[in-house]
Amino acid sequence: MKKVTAVLIGAGNRGALAYATYALEHPEELQFVAIAEPDQGRREAFQKAHNLPDSACYTSWEEMLQEPKLADAALICTQDQYHFDPAIKAFETGYHILLEKPMSTDPVEVVKLGQHAVKYERIFNICHVLRYTEFFGTLKKMVEDKKIGELVSIQHNENVAYWHQAHSYVRGNWRNSRESSPMILAKSCHDMDILLWLAGSDCRSISSFGSLSHFKAENAPPQAADRCTDNCPHAEECPFFAPRFYLANEGWRYALTNDVSEEGTMKALREGPYGRCVYKCDNDVVDHQVVNIEFENNVTAAFTMCAFTNEYARTIKLMGTRGEVKGIMSFNKCEIEITDFLTGKKELISMESGVDDHGGGDSALIGNFANLVREERIHEGLSSASVSVQSHLMSFAAEKSRLENQVVVFKDFAEEIKSRI
Repeated sequence: MKKVTAVLIGAGNRGALAYATYALEHPEELQFVAIAEPDQGRREAFQKAHNLPDSACYTSWEEMLQEPKLADAALICTQDQYHFDPAIKAFETGYHILLEKPMSTDPVEVVKLGQHAVKYERIFNICHVLRYTEFFGTLKKMVEDKKIGELVSIQHNENVAYWHQAHSYVRGNWRNSRESSPMILAKSCHDMDILLWLAGSDCRSISSFGSLSHFKAENAPPQAADRCTDNCPHAEECPFFAPRFYLANEGWRYALTNDVSEEGTMKALREGPYGRCVYKCDNDVVDHQVVNIEFENNVTAAFTMCAFTNEYARTIKLMGTRGEVKGIMSFNKCEIEITDFLTGKKELISMESGVDDHGGGDSALIGNFANLVREERIHEGLSSASVSVQSHLMSFAAEKSRLENQVVVFKDFAEEIKSRI
């Protein structure tokens, strides 16, 4: 088996911990030969883990991509708004590309990236990890095999969890749509992609409603401190009190600081964004949103994303002409229940959970990408740009609908975006 070589651009939680660890677990399949990361601590940690020489460690993607091609593939895992430029340069340099979602925070750039994949004849896959999970793969096969007859409608919930909303979308990197992207894109382009995949048809029209209802200044309790660490009088009664969460969950501390000790964590909470009161941040993304979709084959889908739940899971219901399927995928539970209308018989399928935050999808995605590169199978893969462009544009269309209070005809919306190129 030929070993695939890769470079990593962006050694954050997703790039370094979710994806690149595949190379450490399967060294015969994949090897990282260079890193571009501005944060010294993260860069040095990756260098040590992957045994890289100093000459293979760069402080910026610009510096790395000025060099002649260093590997077969590039994994681009920078922050959302910094995906487009390194991806374009990587195409021009000759790399196959695996790009973290979303492809871009600009719909025109999304379309351009899809066009570049065709122009340069490169493998270009997007990190829509849900397609690679056993859970959603099983659902897709059920639909294709007509286990519930003809698919008619889908109900899908993204249960964000109150603490995850506070971490990522109130205090964290994806809190402000002007600095990152709308939440329907940042968090739920995964879900738009899954609905498109399961429906098996192009999007016809889309509508959406939602708002930021709770995490804003007028809902702050009296005399609340600006920071949780500033002797806030509501520490004992506030479910969003930061020290309680981060001191109890070491895995989430890596987003705050390279020093994940208790002392280092508290220092980060006193000085950094994650210690702020959830009612006194510069967030503007929604904390709840619904999206209704009609596909060209007349399948309908209703998607709900909400912060105000204790569940950290995706739940789904597929309704067909001869039966229905209910499912839940979470870190500690992964189950599918099928009901046959004729017999009333129910079948329960349980599968492994807790593999990673995405039901095993992270490692399966990387393994699949490495195989595509090894065999040079251009424009293939479950999450190639040829399918990912549409699901991304669905997210942008949903946000347009929410902001403008209108039903968006998808074909017209997509044509308008393409006319800007």
